[in-house]
Amino acid sequence: MLILTRKVGEAIRIGDDIEVVITAVDQNKVKVGIRSPRHVPVFREELYRKIQEENRKAAAVGTDDLDDILGSLPAKTL
Repeated sequence: MLILTRKVGEAIRIGDDIEVVITAVDQNKVKVGIRSPRHVPVFREELYRKIQEENRKAAAVGTDDLDDILGSLPAKTL
């Protein structure tokens, strides 16, 4: 892990496209701004973990679940 000291207004660059700027420091909180391309997702850690867990649950759908879903669809008439 790289540990850096930055002051308000100073930035950290990650590659060519991502910039992390320290916007405020207040007691035990630090506010950061992140500039990145739109195609690069940026999440808070707790939200990222929740998304990962939901993705794991969705990937664990079994064939019985799929049969139930397909069975609940209306029959298609020709």
